[in-house]
Parts: sequence; structure tokens; C-alpha cells
Amino acid sequence: MNLNDRILEIRQQQRIKKAPNNEPAAVWTGRDLLQGEVTDTLTLIFKTSGCWWGIKGGCTMCGFVYDRASTPPSAEDLLQQYEKALERSSGLQEFIVKIFTSGSFLDEKEIDAQVRETLLNKMEADERIKKVLVETRPEFVTEDTLTSCTEVLKNTGFEIAIGLETSSDVIRKRSINKGFTYAGFSRAAHLAHEKDVTVKAYLLLKPPFLSETEGMEDIIDTVDDIADLVDTVSINLCNVQRGTFVERLWERNQYRPPWLWSIVQILIESKKKYPELVITSDPVGAGSKRGPHNCRECSHMVADAIRDYSLTQNIAILKNLNCDCKEEWEKVLELDGLTFGCPIKS
Repeated sequence: MNLNDRILEIRQQQRIKKAPNNEPAAVWTGRDLLQGEVTDTLTLIFKTSGCWWGIKGGCTMCGFVYDRASTPPSAEDLLQQYEKALERSSGLQEFIVKIFTSGSFLDEKEIDAQVRETLLNKMEADERIKKVLVETRPEFVTEDTLTSCTEVLKNTGFEIAIGLETSSDVIRKRSINKGFTYAGFSRAAHLAHEKDVTVKAYLLLKPPFLSETEGMEDIIDTVDDIADLVDTVSINLCNVQRGTFVERLWERNQYRPPWLWSIVQILIESKKKYPELVITSDPVGAGSKRGPHNCRECSHMVADAIRDYSLTQNIAILKNLNCDCKEEWEKVLELDGLTFGCPIKS
């Protein structure tokens, strides 16, 4: 049984939660950087028919596939999802809209081209919206799809976000099962820039089968590889989502999410090397057993510092962090390569 078949087997044992098709899977407000300034954000996860790759098996760590609709939503359902999400922006004077579908916004099997145009027209007409970010797999980044978006968003910034995860095709295939190549990402990034569309790359720290040190080295190498290809790098720390291959490993004590000290070191090193590149991280689930963590005493403090750094790009915030568990992390870096990625300590 290959990796994708094993992931698919796990997927088929899960149930899709039934929920109204005219309500988004999730919506929340937050903050992000826009041309160096901290700006409010409205993040919307559309409930669509789902990521085509995830339905066929998909990525080892991804549980977002379970947010898809149990039956395909209609065009009216999707428009109502947007209107309901927009209610959360009532107190915002200007903001960035971040659109996710647990798949690809540019995949016309998830979001019909006419629906996509209607949604973008609504955003263009809202003077409060300064930028629209959409997540997509690289195969859907074409000259036609980009043109259809930029022709609508004449006065609104437009950015595509792609879950590259790593520049290593070997790791992306054998640890993540992402289903595309670095060459595909590079093509999409170059095409986006030709259309004056900015590019954000999501990277994944410590997918399965990598030691802590290998995971760190992979992210640092990837930032080197993509620094000239992207406008923003967002480093996601692998967490244990339900109904995933990673969860099965974690349940058998064969996987531990990354230490927060690891991302601190990565951010310091990478930002020093590329001071003009926006490099961020939001350690989701920090401090929990399923999320990235240090010890109980410092996890939340370190996670807050990482978020503060991400909004300021000031690595001084990270340099003076310390805790007794940092010595333990350093010992892990020395030894866990001998355990083939299995945790020395949970």
C-alpha cells in the first residue's frame, strides 16, 4: 500500500459533518501586514465541494478536507456564505480579505467562474477592502484565471497563496504527499508576478519522517530557494489534525509536533539573511500536545512572541527568549536523528 492509499483509507473512515450549505465553514477576524502596516483581516473558509486532491487521498497532515460540504453548494449558497461572513466586518474600517476553501479558490469545480467573478466584484465595490488573498494549488494558476481576477480587482490588491510546504520534491512527495512539484509552484509564482499579483508561500515545519533538525534545515533551505520567487513566506508548524495520517503516527508515539524553539531559530536566521522579505508564522495550537510546544511554563509566552514578531518583523523580540527547556530542545537536536523522527520526549 502506497502513502496516498493509506491516507485515503483513513479518510474513508471519517464522517463529513452535516451543516447548512449557505453558511461558511469558518470565519474570523485578525491582523496581518499590508505594505508594512498592521491591518485588520477577515478570514473566510468557504464550504465547497472540497479539495480534489484531498478527496482522492491528499496530504498527510491535512484535516481541512472534512470541512467540505456533504453535497455541492449552489451558486446562491456560496454568495450567502460570503454575505454572512461579511457581517463579521461591521466594525472594521479597512481590512484584508483572506479566502480559503479547504481547497483552491481558483478551481472552477469548487467555485464556478461566474460565482468567482461575482464575489470579486462585491469585494472590489467595498472600499474598505484593500487586498484580497486567495489560496490555491499551483495547477489552477493560469493566465486566464489570473486575468479574470485582476480585471475585476482594478483598485484592490490581489495575492495568491500556495501551500508549497517545502522546495524539496522528495520531502513533498514522501512526507507530505502534496501532489505537485516545485517546478509547478515556480511556474505559478512567475506567472503571478507577470500579472502584478503578489505571491505568498506556506511552508510546513516538520512533516512526518523528519527529525527536528532535518525539519529545521529543510525550512531554512526552502526560504533560500524561494526568496526571489515570493513576496511573503508563512511558516506553518505541523499540528495533529483529526482524521489524518499524522494523527495515526502521533497516536503510536511515532510523531511529535515541532518545538517552538525550532521556529524561533528559523525566523531569526532567515530574517537576518533576507531582511526585506516578509517572513511570518502563526503557531496554531501552541502549547497543546497536538500542537507545537515547548514546556508548559514557556509555550504560550514563546508563541505570543512569535506572533508579535510576525506583525513587526523585529527579530529582537525573539532573541532574548529563554527557558530551562531550551537545553532539552538542544539535546533533542543532537539525538533525534537516531530515532528516524520518532519523539525522544513528547
